[in-house]
Amino acid sequence: MAIQIPTRLLDGAVLAFLKQNDLYGYALTQNVQKVFEISESTIYPVLRRLKKNNYLTTYDEPYQGRNRRYYHITDDGIELLQTIQDEWQGFSTNVDQVLGGQNDQSN
Repeated sequence: MAIQIPTRLLDGAVLAFLKQNDLYGYALTQNVQKVFEISESTIYPVLRRLKKNNYLTTYDEPYQGRNRRYYHITDDGIELLQTIQDEWQGFSTNVDQVLGGQNDQSN
């Protein structure tokens, strides 16, 4: 059984990719899928929620006769990303201690 990626971590992954470059939905999905096993339909609800909460903005660019919707991280999104990164550091350290055999607590 695979470990399910928590919503907060998926938000962080999306924001981290968008901090590097503005991306359209399919390209963003491809990037996230290189790291996490997610379905193609997983990213769009995340993008809608992050945009609704003002962590992202969008703009359209023409591409082969159609428009591509690009996502851009806002200042609020950068702040949220930093918060998620800080939370991850503490969580990751604790998991490593427990699952990595470095647990100093004795029963």
